[in-house]
Amino acid sequence: MSGATSAPDPAALVVAVRSSHERLAALVGTLTPAQLTGPSYASEWTVAQVLSHLGSQAELFTLLTDAGLSGGEAPGRDTMLPIWERWDGLPPETQASECIAANKRLVRHLEALDTGRLAGFRVAAFGRDLDAAGMLRARLSEHAVHTWDVAVALDPAATVAADAIAQLVDFLPEMAPRVGRPLDHPVTLEVSTSDPERRFAMIADGVRLEPFAGPPASGSLRLPAEALFRLVYGRLDPAHTPPLELDSSVLTLGDLRAIFPGF
Repeated sequence: MSGATSAPDPAALVVAVRSSHERLAALVGTLTPAQLTGPSYASEWTVAQVLSHLGSQAELFTLLTDAGLSGGEAPGRDTMLPIWERWDGLPPETQASECIAANKRLVRHLEALDTGRLAGFRVAAFGRDLDAAGMLRARLSEHAVHTWDVAVALDPAATVAADAIAQLVDFLPEMAPRVGRPLDHPVTLEVSTSDPERRFAMIADGVRLEPFAGPPASGSLRLPAEALFRLVYGRLDPAHTPPLELDSSVLTLGDLRAIFPGF
């Protein structure tokens, strides 16, 4: 992986989480009742249901934050289910307004944490041990991609915010093997991004993104980092694909979409 990279900075991630919240709040303030009950990009959810998900997750991430600060356990299903059920039972307009309120509370909670408390943060969640940066990346990625799910339902040209991508592009090697579906034959693709610049090797038979160490590769892919983010998250369908360059005799863009079908 080339390009300027550094260890993730929890303080910078908190700023990005704040920015993502403010973007969503501004967007929700423009929505009509018909738009709230209309489809989002997430095929099984209306716009209001996406907001309900983000609101319930804001509550759960608040609990997760407290667990990581105190050395406690992450919330389990017995905690999650009543929260999800309560949010699912709200009317669409309330799902929207309460989503913004819950996210605001989470952001303020995060902003109140000093460097020392963030440095001591540890919690087991999502199948791995998280420090503060790992927890914040998880929340930022979820919030940014679902904000796009809402925005693109209103504007087909919408993109994931650049400041979120700058914080998340180096998180993609961790995400790819968790969400990808491997091919049954070995293929390695050189992947180069812009805004910001990165260089990865995508190993498709094991679904990994790794630092590119040079040839051999089965081809190359050049695209904006924002598009790579949406590819990994299963949101790079033909109607929402920017100009890119794929040079491969063994992989098509359709193959790449099949590797990352979304979740």
